Amino acid sequence: MTRIALAQLQSSTDKAKNLLAAKEFLNQAKSEGASLVAFPEFLMAFSPSNQSAEELCEVAETATGPFTSALRESAKRARINVLATIYERCDLPNRVYDTALWIDGGGNIAAVYRKLHLYDALGFKESEKFVAGGDVTAPMQTDVGNIGMMICYDLRFPELSRLLTLMGADVLVAPSGWVQGEMKVEHWQTMVRARALENGCYVIAPDQIGNVYIGHSMVVDPFGRIIAEMGEREGLEVVELDPKIVSDVREKLPLLKNRRAEVYAKHGLLTKSD
Repeated sequence: MTRIALAQLQSSTDKAKNLLAAKEFLNQAKSEGASLVAFPEFLMAFSPSNQSAEELCEVAETATGPFTSALRESAKRARINVLATIYERCDLPNRVYDTALWIDGGGNIAAVYRKLHLYDALGFKESEKFVAGGDVTAPMQTDVGNIGMMICYDLRFPELSRLLTLMGADVLVAPSGWVQGEMKVEHWQTMVRARALENGCYVIAPDQIGNVYIGHSMVVDPFGRIIAEMGEREGLEVVELDPKIVSDVREKLPLLKNRRAEVYAKHGLLTKSD
């Protein structure tokens, strides 16, 4: 059994304030016996709709910048894994990456994932400020499980979670800033549960609260059971993951084994076999 902590918080436009809150959550998670603290998308700062692309670029840092460096030092001191998110600088003018980082308990950046699917939908156009990543990040072995990384809107694209699962993931993490709107809580709950159930894996989905976001951070088990949902409160939720449930569900409900990869390949779909 592995204890993990979901951090649900309201990021402000003040990076220093957000960093302080993140450190407090990190230390609380450690004190409660968690081996991972998972933060939502936009941890570094809230970007209001009237913030220009140029202004967001001024907020952004490299993956080894001061914001991340401070989190790495805290992770190392506490000996805890951290799932963090930043606005990452890129070479294109007036654009940034929406980036998730896995920081291990030694304070090392173990994995970097840049959001593949930009939220150009339902009145939003992230591509006016962001540039999409170019590839998946291969799942990595950790003491939490084999971790596959996604971000928010990626949840609406089952191809990514299936690809990560076929590459070996048994835990998917999806830090999010899920925007409020008609049926958005229902969409969120459906997407997180579907990605868990169809892949027979855990999904850890920390979400922003306040500003324009719904909250409802979730952890869902491989059978689609919600084992944590935080509603609209700010705070920390600690839950246990049992790797045996992954193997049990995949044996009893062998969706990955029952795939027809040879048929899908005829139509240009995922072809990786088990």
